[in-house]
Amino acid sequence: MQRTIKVGLALAGWLACTLASADMLADGYRLSAEPGETLDMAPPALPDLSGYTAAAVEAKIQRPPAGRVVVKDMLHEDALDEFIGGDERLKEWVVRQKRMPQAIFIENGYLNTAELARQLPDNLFAETEPGVYLARLPIIVRPGATLHIDRATRELRLSQEAGAFLVNDGRMFITGTRVTAWREKEGTPAFWRDGKEFRPYFLAWGGTETYVVDSVIQSFGYDASKAYGFSISQYSPSMAPKMRRARPTGWLLNSRFIDMWYGFYCYEADDVVIRGNTYEHNIVYGIDPHDRSRRLIIAENEAFGTRKKHGIIISREVNDSWIINNRSHHNQLSGIVLDRSSVNNVVAFNETYKNLSDGITLYESPHNLLWQNRSTNNERHGIRVRNSLDVSLYGNLLAANKLTGIYGHIKDLRGTHRDLEEDPFDPRVSLRIVGDQLVGNGSSPISVHSPTRLELYRLNILAPQKSSGISFSGLLGEHQGEIMDILLRQQRAVLIEPAGSLASKE
Repeated sequence: MQRTIKVGLALAGWLACTLASADMLADGYRLSAEPGETLDMAPPALPDLSGYTAAAVEAKIQRPPAGRVVVKDMLHEDALDEFIGGDERLKEWVVRQKRMPQAIFIENGYLNTAELARQLPDNLFAETEPGVYLARLPIIVRPGATLHIDRATRELRLSQEAGAFLVNDGRMFITGTRVTAWREKEGTPAFWRDGKEFRPYFLAWGGTETYVVDSVIQSFGYDASKAYGFSISQYSPSMAPKMRRARPTGWLLNSRFIDMWYGFYCYEADDVVIRGNTYEHNIVYGIDPHDRSRRLIIAENEAFGTRKKHGIIISREVNDSWIINNRSHHNQLSGIVLDRSSVNNVVAFNETYKNLSDGITLYESPHNLLWQNRSTNNERHGIRVRNSLDVSLYGNLLAANKLTGIYGHIKDLRGTHRDLEEDPFDPRVSLRIVGDQLVGNGSSPISVHSPTRLELYRLNILAPQKSSGISFSGLLGEHQGEIMDILLRQQRAVLIEPAGSLASKE
C-alpha cells in the first residue's frame, strides 16, 4: 500500500511541475524518476533467540570432576601477563598486597563459591555473612577448570583495596547472584570516582566460555588495558601466536550491569549473545564490542544513563552481527553507533530516544541495514551517516529530533588524531531511504551532502516544525520541488547521482 506525503501549503505550487526521466542539475548531479518497486525488499532474517535461556546455560555446566585451588605468585602466568607485564601495573599489586603479588588459581574441574571458601583461609577468601563472600586476591580460572558463582551465593565481593579481580581462562558461570567491586573501608560498592583509580574487573581470555544469567554486576573497571569492566577478549597480538587459542565466546542474559567503566567490551570474540540485560549509568559505554568481533547478537537490552559516550556501540570491523529490539536512551552521546568499518550488520526494531547526540550514528561503516527503528526526541539527528556507502534505511520512524531526521554527509578525517592506517576512511556516502516516516524534526526531514548515490521512495513526512512548511536541506533542499513531484505526484522513486557516474553507465 502506497503511503502519501502530506505537505504544507508552501509545496502546493510545486506539484504542477513535471520532470523528465532524468534532468541535469546545475550542481553536477542528475536527478531521475525510477520504478520504486525495485527498491522494495523482504524483512531481514533475524536470529532465533529462543535457545538463549537460563535452562540452556544450566545444561552447559559440567560439575564432575571437582576442581582444586592453589595460591601462588602472579609472575610468569600467561593469563596475567597483561596486568603485571609492566613495572607500573606490577607495582599496583605489590602496593595493595604488600608483597610480591599472589593470586588464587582454580584448576582441573568444577568449583562453586562455597567450595572455594572451604579451600581457602579467611584472610584471602571469607564468608563474611551467610551467602556473602569477600575475595582479597585475584581469582584465575585455568584452562580445563570451571568457576560457578551460583544462586547459593547472595553476593561475591571483590576487594578494591586488596586488588582483587576475576580472570577466566577456562569456563565461568555466574547465575542468579550478584558480583560487586567492593570498597571495604566504606562498606559500599566501589562507585566510580576517577578513571585512573583501580577498580576490580572481569576478563575472559581466548578459548574461553563465559555465561552470566539473572545476575547483577556492579562497579567494575577503570581506564587500563583489558580492565575496562566486563570484558571478553582474545589474547593480545603479542600473546596470541604463543597461546594459539580459539576466539572466546559467551552469553550474557537477563542481567544488570551498573556503574561499570564499560558495561561490556569484547575484542576478537565470536558468537557472543547479549540478550535482555540492562546497562545502567555506566561511565564510558554501555555495550562496546570491538575489533574484529563477529556474529554477535545484541538483542532486547536497555542501555541508559551512560555518562561519557554512547549507550551501544560496535567499533572497528565488528561485522555480520545483529542489533535488534534494544532500547538506548538518556545517554551522553548517541543511542546506537556503528563505527570504523563495521559492515554487514542489521540494526532493527530498536528504540533510541532522548540521547544528547544522535539516535543512531554510522561512522565510516558501509553496507549496513537499518530496519524499522524508532529514533525520537534526540538532541541532534535521528539517524546520522558519515563516510559510509550502501547504507539502507527501511521503515524507520524519525520524530521530534532537534536537528535532522536523517543526516548524511562526508568528512575529511586527515589531520585528526585518527590513525589512518588502522582506521582508514572513504569520504563518500550513499543512502537508500525507503518507507521512512519523518515527523516534526527540528531543522529538516532529510539533509544529505555530496552523496555518491541517493535513492528515496515512499516517504511519509508530517508535522513540520517550521512555519513555512516542510523544507529539505543540503542537496535535497536545492531541488525540493522536483523531488516532491516524483515522490508525490508520480509516486516513483528518486535517484540522485553525480552526472559522471550516470554518464559512465550509458
